[in-house]
Amino acid sequence: MGKKTKKENDAPPKDVFDPVSIESKKAATVVLMLSSPEDAILIKGCEAIYKYAEKCDENKGLLMELGAIQPLLQLIVSVEKIVRRNAIMALGVLSGHAEVRKLLRKADCIPDIIKLLGPEEETLVHEFSTLCLLNMAQEFISKEQIMQNDGLEPLIMLLSDPDADVQKNAAEAISLLLQDYACRSVIRNLGGLPPLLELLKSDYPIIQETALKCLITCTQEVDNREAMREIEGLEILVDFIGNKEYEELHVHALLVMANCLEDVESMELIQSTGGLQKLMAFAAESQIPEVQSYTARAIARAARNNENCKIFHEQEGEKTLIVLLEVESPQVQASCCQALAIMAENPLSRSTIFEYDGIGPIVKLLTSENEDVREASSLAIANLTNAMIQNCVEVSDRNGIGPLIELLHDSKEGAQANAASALTNLATDEILRTETLGKGVVGALIAPMQSSNTNVQSKALLALASFVSDSEAKAQFRGLGGLPPLLKLLQSNNDEVRRAASWAVVVCANDPVIANELCKIGGLEVLQDIQQSTTKQNSFSDSALERLLDNALPAKYALTGKLSATDVIGDGFYDAGKIRAGSRFFTLEELSKGEVNQKRPILLVNFAPSTSLPASPVPASSELDVKQDSKIQVSGRSSRTLLKGAKRESKKEREERELRERLEAERLEEQQALLAQQPPTFEPPTDSKLEEYLNDVVLNIAPLPTTQEQVIQLAQFVSDKMGGSIDRGQLSGFSYELPVSQLKYDLQSNVVPIGKITTGIHYHRALLFKALADRIGVACTLTRGDYNRAWNVVMLVDDQSMMGVAPRFPPKAYIVDLIHEPGMLMRTDSSDAVNYQSI
Repeated sequence: MGKKTKKENDAPPKDVFDPVSIESKKAATVVLMLSSPEDAILIKGCEAIYKYAEKCDENKGLLMELGAIQPLLQLIVSVEKIVRRNAIMALGVLSGHAEVRKLLRKADCIPDIIKLLGPEEETLVHEFSTLCLLNMAQEFISKEQIMQNDGLEPLIMLLSDPDADVQKNAAEAISLLLQDYACRSVIRNLGGLPPLLELLKSDYPIIQETALKCLITCTQEVDNREAMREIEGLEILVDFIGNKEYEELHVHALLVMANCLEDVESMELIQSTGGLQKLMAFAAESQIPEVQSYTARAIARAARNNENCKIFHEQEGEKTLIVLLEVESPQVQASCCQALAIMAENPLSRSTIFEYDGIGPIVKLLTSENEDVREASSLAIANLTNAMIQNCVEVSDRNGIGPLIELLHDSKEGAQANAASALTNLATDEILRTETLGKGVVGALIAPMQSSNTNVQSKALLALASFVSDSEAKAQFRGLGGLPPLLKLLQSNNDEVRRAASWAVVVCANDPVIANELCKIGGLEVLQDIQQSTTKQNSFSDSALERLLDNALPAKYALTGKLSATDVIGDGFYDAGKIRAGSRFFTLEELSKGEVNQKRPILLVNFAPSTSLPASPVPASSELDVKQDSKIQVSGRSSRTLLKGAKRESKKEREERELRERLEAERLEEQQALLAQQPPTFEPPTDSKLEEYLNDVVLNIAPLPTTQEQVIQLAQFVSDKMGGSIDRGQLSGFSYELPVSQLKYDLQSNVVPIGKITTGIHYHRALLFKALADRIGVACTLTRGDYNRAWNVVMLVDDQSMMGVAPRFPPKAYIVDLIHEPGMLMRTDSSDAVNYQSI
């Protein structure tokens, strides 16, 4: 056999395919390559898919539809490192598509991805596996899967990776995982806080920002704040905030600091290290409004704790905030006012803010064009004036009353409520109350009462109760139509609003005109419904009903059937008969307009036409006089302060003040016009005969030396005017219905003046006796019984002074006989008294 040549020896085996270079522009072809058994083809296929998917979301969706996901999931666990690397790169990019993530969740691939975070893998694998987890962590269910498969710990380890992309992806993934509350304690136990703080030294702002976002979330938990103190995290944050190189990130650092400073321990620590002083100085010196704003917010959050507030006070935190008020940034102004408002809840801070002349700048901000500034400044004023009269006076001296009244119409509900609270505080001083009334506060309060916000409603009602303590203010409130909104709020389902409305009724109903007007529009029925409700009834509503009845005696007598000795019958009183609880109570005007009927008459007590009813609402001139007087009083109180303020007043401030005064004058004119449009007050029928009775009683009975003699003589007088005595057993034959019916016909009214009745029985005589006795100072009650019965009870002592014996106390109760033996006094527990009260 001959020898083989070299060429024949080097020939390839016949069963081996020569290398082929594959090029394709079809995505489907590349996806098919992922099923190849050859590593070289898999590597190129994964690389091609990575580059194609990176271009746009449409490409990612197309690859998913072509079935690229499942083979990639198999390749990320390949034994070949390069295959794993390229496969996870492709999968990491594809996971940015929402539909791809759905497939990944169904495939339960998270454990395999977490394995790729191990230290044996190369940097690119770490980069894209963290990217994949970052994308997956956007859904809550994936967060749970990552935590259940212990994915947080390797992510924390990668925070210290030298590669910036790995750090960024790991930090962002952790930030998303921390949205789950349970993860916040786990990261502390795994030692995740120190590497996050270490990332603050990164050269890349995006990594620093992400680390700060993680810390913001972490420090919302108390135990994490404690851990931050232990690893000197507060000092690191203070140094970070003090570094001007990181100005763009100071806001995030301040948010972390704000969380930490909620703990007193953190405040004490940062104070002891001088960090708090640095923080305050930094806030005052910074030229970035956003940073100044967030510093003020950090102070505000920390100052909610009373101990923290004291620490800020020791560091002159109020002074820093007052300085920042001068910054021409609504964001800073609002944040500083909010912080000052919180600090002003402490009496020490309230005094300090006054001493630092901080009220003036805050008052100026009440007229800001920014609604958030107006709301925050009004809150600061409300808290500053709480139980601090010097601050109330300062607000007045700084011309703050007008802007506060203006804020009652503000578009921001919080500003309305705050202004109402501040005005309530001002009303505690009589001079300030008069001054504020002169600026039209009563009419201005009606608008916030009609707000849909319950907080605004309750605050406005409390302010109203503070200002309507005098008759002029009550008349103005009634004349401006304030009673219907008040009654509506009395029916509120909100407990706080209902209590405040009840208190306002207690104050307003002290005026008989308002009390009767409330009865007219249904206030009596509303208060009865509240009293009978197990859920709405409260002590304030009970007091309101009691006060209403005490000043609307016709309603009280109709509803309860009793008038006490202190219930003095005045002109305009009428007995409309007994009504059931919850029934409609009609006014005298309404009863007078009804057609004459066969029912018992309405008995009217009206001694003289000149005193029939209270006068109409306060005339416009009186309101102007009040305003003028208030200015004089304020001037006398604080002229030196006003002069000092006048010297500081700039042209712009003077123009603003003049504008406010012009607006106040216009509001007063509108209110006066409304008052002038009120219909004339109803005048009840005159009763000249009753006036004659009163003159006789005053002349002949009032001078008698003892109350007993006055009672006896008055009983006989009443009996004589009502038909004389009636023998026992003859009462049923005493004809009184016909004469009374004739009176109704002659008057063409169901309302009959009591003086015109000449034949009367128990309920006629008892009413006349009570009306005349009240006029001469003889205390007696009036009680309605059944079957037209009524009687009077007087309290008398055994007076034997004429015989040298001193009166014997206590006094005893007697019923006065006005029917059978007029003037006879019957002990209330005697059989005669029992018979007198029954048939």
